[in-house]
Amino acid sequence: MSPAAPAGRKQHTGIESSGTFPVEYRFAPATKGNRHLVVVFANFAAPQDYGWSNGVFDKLRANVLWIRDKFDDNRSYYLCRGMDFSLERSVLGLISNVMRALDLTPDRVTLWGSSKGGSAALHFGLKYGFRNIVAIAPQFAIGTYVRDVHPGVARFMLGEDVPEENVRALDALIPDLLRAGANHTANIYVVSAAQDDQYPTQIEPYLGLLRNYTNFNLIFSDSPHIADHTRVAGRNVPLLMGLANFLIDGIAPRLGLVRNGFEEPDRDTSVLSSYLSATALVRGAEFPPPVVLAPAADARLHQDAVRFSGHAPGAVRVSVWEHGKYVGQCDVGPDGSWSWERGRPWSLGKHPVKLYAVDAYGYQSERIELTFTAIGGPAPARAAAPVMDGGPPSATTAAAAPMVLQPIAHEQVMDVRVVFTGLAAGASRVGFRLDGMPLGVTEVDRDGGWTWDAGWAWDTGTHVVDVVAIDPAGVESPATTVPFTVAPATAPAAHHGGTY
Repeated sequence: MSPAAPAGRKQHTGIESSGTFPVEYRFAPATKGNRHLVVVFANFAAPQDYGWSNGVFDKLRANVLWIRDKFDDNRSYYLCRGMDFSLERSVLGLISNVMRALDLTPDRVTLWGSSKGGSAALHFGLKYGFRNIVAIAPQFAIGTYVRDVHPGVARFMLGEDVPEENVRALDALIPDLLRAGANHTANIYVVSAAQDDQYPTQIEPYLGLLRNYTNFNLIFSDSPHIADHTRVAGRNVPLLMGLANFLIDGIAPRLGLVRNGFEEPDRDTSVLSSYLSATALVRGAEFPPPVVLAPAADARLHQDAVRFSGHAPGAVRVSVWEHGKYVGQCDVGPDGSWSWERGRPWSLGKHPVKLYAVDAYGYQSERIELTFTAIGGPAPARAAAPVMDGGPPSATTAAAAPMVLQPIAHEQVMDVRVVFTGLAAGASRVGFRLDGMPLGVTEVDRDGGWTWDAGWAWDTGTHVVDVVAIDPAGVESPATTVPFTVAPATAPAAHHGGTY
């Protein structure tokens, strides 16, 4: 019951853990025996940090490897943590192992990404000799960009104090490769637009370094439908998909004689199958599912008094799902024990609940299913349950603080309209405060998700917003504090105010 992958292609999920940093991936095998691999790096706004994962690649014939840029809950450009570039080597290890399983060389690989994903495609493609590189609105000076626009990412990549020498080192990564003529025969496609606000500082000054790359192509759009940096890829999707199919067929668009095809539909895929099985996200017998001690199977329980408990040795948390939707989770104690109950009543009737365990690397156990029936009537008397170290609060304590997914703490937001999103399992509402003043409130979905748009343009500068979960009884959780900075904008700011 991991987060749903895009529909449309059969996909495998896994973690390559042979390197210093575990690297999560999704993989879709090629159709009709195609012998090409497309490696996809994620942009900042990518869903679950998997780039181009909205189904746009469903019709590509090639093998597709999506790599997640999420390391210790941070983004990294697939390069480093605190200037430790073993993270880069861990990502390269995943790509290399998939190529080896497919029996491919770098000549049969396309690296693809937009924004920071485009920077990663350029860096890996130039440094490690991959044949095709598609970089959509990339940043060439990575250090300066993260320092000025994404300070939280800068601290993760460069060190807590963001030393200037580390900024300069990251700024030089891609330009130095170009100055050295690295992989000078690669087919390189850089996509940008007149409306891309990053083009004058992050792309145009570096185009001269590509002068000696005979197969370099700049695809430059000047469309009124492209509003800013974030829209460059979306408005070029048809053109980019055509380019992808050419590259997959072995055609680098340019004048001259070309050959294509080379499908091998009967090729043995057992090595690939073995690799996918060995790195699968869901483990087999070596990581057992959680043991549920309560409730008993097919039990009839009052809708307000359903409590799960058990053991999960080797796990750090247990996740609970119903009908394919996330319901909640709890931490596992040092002794392997865990307990969880929902923060609001269950609906009357049968509930087929699935549970699985997750270890410290993110691997998941097989699922187990337990069905119980929720009944109504007078609520039974109950004593307060103890709070386990690292575990969930009891029914008599406040709800857990909400998880805020966007904006990221210390992020520089490029739009005066700021949309908050997150998770608050067991809560009915989520409230927002600025300097102690209520800003507003939003309802929590059945699966624990929530979204809030204040409806006004925020002042430029730094804001510190407290976000609290509110349970059905009106009890507030501890606050999750989210500091963020709004970049200068032309729209006037409206009055901040609201009640909840």
